[in-house]
Amino acid sequence: MRRYFGRKLLIYGLTFFVAVTVNWMIPRFMPGDPIASMVARANVTNAQAVEAMRAYYSNLFGLDQPLWQQYVNFWGALAHGDFGISIWLFPTPVADVITQAVPYTLALIIPSVLLSWVVGNQFGAYAARRKLLDNTVLPVGYVLTAMPYMWLAVLLAWGFGVLLGWFPVAGGYSFSMRPNWSWTFVLDLLHHWALPFLSLFLVALGGWAIGMRNMIIYELESDYSSYLSALGAPSRLIRRYAFRNAVLPQITGLALQLGVLVAGALVTEIVFAYPGLGSLILKAIQNKDFFLLQGTFLFIVLGVLIANFIIDIVYVVVDPRTRAGMAGAQA
Repeated sequence: MRRYFGRKLLIYGLTFFVAVTVNWMIPRFMPGDPIASMVARANVTNAQAVEAMRAYYSNLFGLDQPLWQQYVNFWGALAHGDFGISIWLFPTPVADVITQAVPYTLALIIPSVLLSWVVGNQFGAYAARRKLLDNTVLPVGYVLTAMPYMWLAVLLAWGFGVLLGWFPVAGGYSFSMRPNWSWTFVLDLLHHWALPFLSLFLVALGGWAIGMRNMIIYELESDYSSYLSALGAPSRLIRRYAFRNAVLPQITGLALQLGVLVAGALVTEIVFAYPGLGSLILKAIQNKDFFLLQGTFLFIVLGVLIANFIIDIVYVVVDPRTRAGMAGAQA
């Protein structure tokens, strides 16, 4: 067991190193000059003042150094938990900007991923043995899972926000309110959260329902199900074994789809102008903010890797064959 998780940690460590390196490279190979953007926002016309500002900001952000030195400095700062200073919101530290956006993104991703997985698996399991439900869930599931996240988000915003006026279509809370712990503000947060959550939930729901429905049918037609049925085992017991075996590939699918789900959440945030990490990425690109882009991507990469590691642990816990295999390997 210890050797298994040691290998996993090594793989995740190498993945983290490569992902962070690519994360550092992407902004620096993007077109545009972040220092020129800062100078332009200052509305300075004097040539000498412009050159002085360019020299000052380049030195401040370390962009006047060779690329290899910038890369070494990046890892040194990262080891101390320093993500740099935001160019767009200068002189606010990147960590402070990300900290304000993270709760909104987590409030979207965690409930939508977990609820869509649980509800989708339950619906798929029911559809596998009820023809009426199968004839409705399967077509709806195919339609939902084929929809791009941003397209469904636009449809929901147009239908429930613009036409019906039931929900707001932009922001994390009303612009007339200030964040506080009152019930009025919490209800307003939920009102703005509903449509982004629903768009993520519905797209993911269809895929999980279809996957579980197909896996249950496969398990019910397998040899062990036929053997149990021949022995006179109750249908309920056979379905229970089938569900336990069918849910294992769904756990693996959750790990594989996590990056796609996170990417969908970021795009959905942009559609609804939701103040999470997706909106930060868009602002960072528009303002050529290298450090904010690096910090946001770093948080996303780290979050996805941690979530995948947790899923690996859950898989070992729920699948006795994995534990038996590791015990046999150690013996």
